[in-house]
Amino acid sequence: MRRLILPLLAASAITTTLHADEPKPRPVFTEDGTVKVPAFELPPSTLLSPQALAQQKSRAKMGMPVMDTSRAEMSPADARKALARYLQPQVDRYLKHFAVDVSETTVGGVPARIVTPKGGKAEPRRVLINLHGGAFTTCWESCSLIESVPIATTGNYKVVSVNYRMGPEAKHPAALEDVEKVYRDLLKSYKPSQIGVYGCSAGGALAAQLGAWLPRRGLPQPGALGIFGAGALRFGAGDSAWIASAIDGSFPAPARPGEKAADMTKGYFDGADMSDEVLSAALHPAVMAKYPPSLIITGTRAMDMTPAIFTNSKLLEAGVKSTLIVSEGMGHCYIYSEDLPEARAAWQVIVRHFRQTLK
Repeated sequence: MRRLILPLLAASAITTTLHADEPKPRPVFTEDGTVKVPAFELPPSTLLSPQALAQQKSRAKMGMPVMDTSRAEMSPADARKALARYLQPQVDRYLKHFAVDVSETTVGGVPARIVTPKGGKAEPRRVLINLHGGAFTTCWESCSLIESVPIATTGNYKVVSVNYRMGPEAKHPAALEDVEKVYRDLLKSYKPSQIGVYGCSAGGALAAQLGAWLPRRGLPQPGALGIFGAGALRFGAGDSAWIASAIDGSFPAPARPGEKAADMTKGYFDGADMSDEVLSAALHPAVMAKYPPSLIITGTRAMDMTPAIFTNSKLLEAGVKSTLIVSEGMGHCYIYSEDLPEARAAWQVIVRHFRQTLK
């Protein structure tokens, strides 16, 4: 069973055997509100598809990731090339199984890829902007296609994937500035209500940030947002980052007080206030009230589940139309895995979301 290992993740298997004749340990609650959680075995969900179950079983044989691009001795350029080589087989499968045209171009002076169904059959009145994942440091070469190709073909959309500036060479708000340039250029040909923006992981976070950024820049909101594998809240916030570090192992647990947090963005957010209105818009109700209709996708084993759920709640409280999918047993950006029925079902929902909201 094929499995996409997302960039900059460190996977590990965490298992503990409890004998039937031993009393099961119980959680211990401390006075500061911390819960000391005992080791336990978490079986696969009975609601998984057979393909997802097979994928989960395959992790027992995986050990550490085949390609770890987070090693300190790797330069950013080498890390990007290494990840691109690792993901190339998946990109090749996508380009083989999905009939698309891909063109390299610039939009508003920003490097971009245009992905359309083969033969120019894209819906003429709607366009999507894709913001690729990769921890704000990598994965343009591969993730831009992995995220764009299935949506372009499933929905007959023209998808503009943006090669925004990343760390460590650039710092926030460089990526937002680049996306703004692309958006301004598309506004010459499309109404705001005809433009949708989506991304997964870092790209999902960037899409959420854009919902706060555009009004500050005097620009109209796009017709809809797709926030996948992220939320309008900093990564690592809330319960799910702790839970996912124990049951999935793809991301480390958040830093405790006094500890230095791991920075997968390689300094992209250095000096930024991670609680401000752009980077954590979900903490600011007045900002949330200005968001367009949004689709948010996460999984019950994803470290981004808390930001996703919290963002959905705050959008609903602000009177904004929001749809949340929390897919059972799924991890971070499971929609990348073309083998999974869960991913293919999510693609259909994404396509329907933009079809219903972009006018």
